[in-house]
Formats: sequence, C-alpha cells, structure tokens
Amino acid sequence: MGAIFSSIFQRLWGSKEVRILILGIDGAGKTTILYRLQIGEVVTTIPTIGFNVETVSYKNIKFQVWDLGGQTSIRPYWRCYYQNTDAVIYVIDSTDRDRLSISKDELLSMLQEEELRTAKLMVLANKQDLKGAMSAAEVSEALGLTELRGRQWTIFKCSAITGEGLTESLDWLATQVHGGGSGNVAGPAVVAAAPAVPVAAAEPVAPVK
Repeated sequence: MGAIFSSIFQRLWGSKEVRILILGIDGAGKTTILYRLQIGEVVTTIPTIGFNVETVSYKNIKFQVWDLGGQTSIRPYWRCYYQNTDAVIYVIDSTDRDRLSISKDELLSMLQEEELRTAKLMVLANKQDLKGAMSAAEVSEALGLTELRGRQWTIFKCSAITGEGLTESLDWLATQVHGGGSGNVAGPAVVAAAPAVPVAAAEPVAPVK
C-alpha cells in the first residue's frame, strides 16, 4: 500500500525527468548556455571534446542536458546520443553568417533520424548581445524552419552572456513536457502558440503553413 501511495505522490508532485540535447556547430555557444541555465552565471569554457552533461532543475522538472561538441570530426557521433531524447536545443551563432549553411545542413540531417522523430525542436539564435547579430526571423528563414512538417519547433533570440531569452526558452520546454503538444503533428503551425510574445527577449517566429 505504501508503495502505491509513493507512486501516486511521485506522479503528482515528484520531479519529472526530461532528456535534452544541446547541439550546433562549434563556436555557437552551447556550453556557455548550458552553464548559464544551470547556475545562472557566465563561466569560462573551452571547446567541448566529447560532451558535458548537467541537470537543470526548473518548474519541478529535471532536465538532463547533454551538451555535445560541435567540431566537424565530432558531429558524426551525435547520433550515438539520440535515443530517448525528448527535445533538441539547436544553437546558432547569429553573427556567423558564413557558416549558417553548414548549420542548416547539420540540422536537417539530424532531423532525418528516426530516433528523433518525436523530439521537440527549439532553435536558439545566440549572441544577440553582439553587433550584427541576425534576428530570429532571419535565422529561421536561413535554416528553412517554416518548411518543416510533422515537427513541433520554435525559435528564440538569446544571449548566453546577458541571459536574454533563456528563461523564455525554458518556459517553452516546460510547457511541451507538461503536455503542451505532441510530436506527431500535421505541421509546424501548432508551435506558433508557444511562448506568448510580449516578452522582448522571446521573439518566437510564427511558422507559416
């Protein structure tokens, strides 16, 4: 009987555990974002060779966040971590226009993987604190996000340095985890509802049918 009540209590009030991958090519700011989310501070980082994994607790949810290295030689090994992933945070350096096409190719290749078929996708247009950073709308267009079908996605402009947009991004993930939508959707239009946008930092781009 005690075990039954313990199970009920866990379902009602216990922390939900969610597996998240942070992906993106090298230099996008993935590790800085990870530790900004976890401890709320900017830490000095070095290029990730392999992975970092940390737990980020937010709104009674324990996000187990895997930050994978983005160097050319490491990207083929991303697929080793896809299994049981609930959502992917794909980080873009919004000032790196020259390599945006590479980021797009890696993103689209990743989304072809069966193990990520139901995973939610959140794109972070990072480094908004720097001059010349592309807007979320520009990044969305360059990545072809509005052409995605059968995938829940959203995009936020953010800065790992100032913290802009990161709380809003966690809110979106928390909403999705708590049943804000299913990964099996007819198209991306459902995602337009994800976080409400009076928040200047948020700026989600409404996908077009």
